[in-house]
Amino acid sequence: MNQRDLFFRHVGQTSQSPLGLEVEYAEGIYLYDKAGKSYIDLMSGVSVSNIGHRHPKVVEAIKAQADKYLHLMVYGEYIQTPQVQLAKLLSEVLPPKIESIYFVNSGSEAIEGALKLAKRATGRFNIVSCKNAYHGGTHGALSVMGDEIMRNSFRPLLPGVRQVDFNVPEQLSAIDNTTACFLIEPIQGEGGIIVPDKEYIKLARKRCNETGTLLIFDEIQTGFGRTGTLFAAEYFETAPDILCMAKAMGGGMPIGAFAASHNLMNQLTFNPTLGHITTFGGHPVSCAAARASLSVILEEKLAEKSVAKGKMFVDTLKHHTIKQIRGKGLFLAVDLIEEIDIFELMTVAMTQGIMIDPFLFRPNAFRIAPPLTITESEIKEACKKIVKTLDIISNKISRSN
Repeated sequence: MNQRDLFFRHVGQTSQSPLGLEVEYAEGIYLYDKAGKSYIDLMSGVSVSNIGHRHPKVVEAIKAQADKYLHLMVYGEYIQTPQVQLAKLLSEVLPPKIESIYFVNSGSEAIEGALKLAKRATGRFNIVSCKNAYHGGTHGALSVMGDEIMRNSFRPLLPGVRQVDFNVPEQLSAIDNTTACFLIEPIQGEGGIIVPDKEYIKLARKRCNETGTLLIFDEIQTGFGRTGTLFAAEYFETAPDILCMAKAMGGGMPIGAFAASHNLMNQLTFNPTLGHITTFGGHPVSCAAARASLSVILEEKLAEKSVAKGKMFVDTLKHHTIKQIRGKGLFLAVDLIEEIDIFELMTVAMTQGIMIDPFLFRPNAFRIAPPLTITESEIKEACKKIVKTLDIISNKISRSN
């Protein structure tokens, strides 16, 4: 049996038709298969590889920490330099008053911790979240996901969850004095990169203040420079009570976190003690990698540069099958005519040496979210490959008609 056979036989699958690309190595914006063919990665592992694959400073940090120690003890008991240094750096760049970082392993875990903290702090259990939002695959995160098809097979879920339409101010009245938290992506990801009105986010903050509700920002996809600011909260000039992060945080290593004020976070330390606990959260190697990755983003001003790079994609990528390109920075959605099958498009794109992916809740659209390190010449190369892919698909549609 070859690697492909073993993959399908022994590795748990998430769908019946995975991309199935066998990667030999990766570097910068490129993936390479066993034959040496290169593929431009326009997904970044779904907004993970913001500083590119195998960035030398991240690799160096991983090796240096691996020479000192790996896991020592369950999270929170020992003082570990990588955790402390990363927490300090994050506290300097997060929105005001968000100064305490609780490290976990993933975005789903960050959401779980944030929901627990909101319930513990408010004494309430009702939650408001948005339709077409994706917050993770664990039971609590699934309960607040904005798609019934993905939730229905796993009921019963958390009680007290109410969902509203994203960017509809009138529906913010669903937040009341029984609501523990309003969980929202400041820019909706799997809904198709939907950027709300600034006033909507400000009204959400106001409504939460009025009702004693905690505002949680899910910045798991939008964080670490993806949208043109380090966190999307900066664009909306609004600070949440709790901010969730993961994906690009580790520079390719698994790590996540939820962050809040010291007084708010401290409520997880009593009544009960160990109100939230994780064994591998804040793993020292992941924390070392995350600090190196964040330093690269800050020093090279990758967030600021992503604005012009995103505009270049919008200005360069032209085709009669494209209806709209929408988003912020290098967090873009390309809406296509309904005749195009997105999954066929992905398959053809692979043959042209480019990796793209669809959105969970936006049919007939694909994501453009390359590493923030992508160059102008690489953007032009990517656009040419996308156009050629669209030509192949549209010509096939024309022949069938």
